[in-house]
Amino acid sequence: MNVAAALASARIEPREARLLLAEASGYSEASILAHPERELPETAAARFGAMAARRRAGEPMAYVVGRREFYGLAFEVSPAVLIPRPETELLVDLALERRPRTVLDLGTGCGAIALAIKHGLPQARVVAADRSAAALALARGNAAAHSLEIDFRLGEWFAPVARERFELIVANPPYVAEGDPHLAQGDLRFEPREALVAGPDGLAAIRKIARHAAAFLMPGGWLLLEHGMGQDEAVRELLVAGGFDSVSAWPDLAGIARVCGGRIKSE
Repeated sequence: MNVAAALASARIEPREARLLLAEASGYSEASILAHPERELPETAAARFGAMAARRRAGEPMAYVVGRREFYGLAFEVSPAVLIPRPETELLVDLALERRPRTVLDLGTGCGAIALAIKHGLPQARVVAADRSAAALALARGNAAAHSLEIDFRLGEWFAPVARERFELIVANPPYVAEGDPHLAQGDLRFEPREALVAGPDGLAAIRKIARHAAAFLMPGGWLLLEHGMGQDEAVRELLVAGGFDSVSAWPDLAGIARVCGGRIKSE
C-alpha cells in the first residue's frame, strides 16, 4: 500500500489522516504530501489502519497519538486523564502572574498545569496531587520528559498535604453535572467520568475545595479554580463562604468566565 492509498482508506478528515500517517510511519507531513506514491512498510500501514479505525470510532486524536500540547509543552496522555484544553491555559496565566514560591495543584491528571507553572517559575516548589495512580504515573513521566521537578502525591484533594500550607492552590476539578447531555458527545465520551462529573449541579468538587482550601493557604495566599460556563456566580459565592476576599472571575479567550479565585487575608 502506498501513501495515497492509505490516506484514501482512512475515511477520516484529511488533515487528521496525514497526522496519523506521520505518527504511524515516521514520515513528515511534508514528505507525505510530496510523495503520495511512496510505499508504506507493512508495519506502518497496519499501525495507521488501527489508528484510523480508532479515530473513525470517535476516539479523540490526543488519545490516538498519545499526546497533546499545552502551554507550549508536549504531554503524554491516555484515557486515564483528561485531555489538556486551551482554555485551561488561563489558569496557568493567572498562576504565573502571582509568582508564588509554593504551589499545590489539585487533581493534576497528566500534570499539565503543574508542569506549565514549574516551567514558568523554575524556583517555585510545586506539589501535585491526584487520587489516580495511573494519572500520577503519566504525570511523573511528563515531568521526567521535561526535566522538571514536581513533588507528586497520591490521594484525593487535600488528604496528601495535611498540615502543609502554600502561597497558591490551583485546580481544574470535575465540574460537569450528572446527566449533562454533553457527556454523550464528542471527546467527553472517552474521557474518565470521575474527572468530569461532580454531583447533580456539577459543583460538588468545587464546593469541597472552596470549603477546605483556606486551611492550606498561607496568609495572602490565592485559590484559583477552573469551572464550567455559567458557574461563575455560584463559585464566587462558595469562595466568599470559604473565607476568601478579593474574589474575582476571569474570562477565557472566548469571553466565557472560566476561572474564579480569591485571596486569604494577610495576618
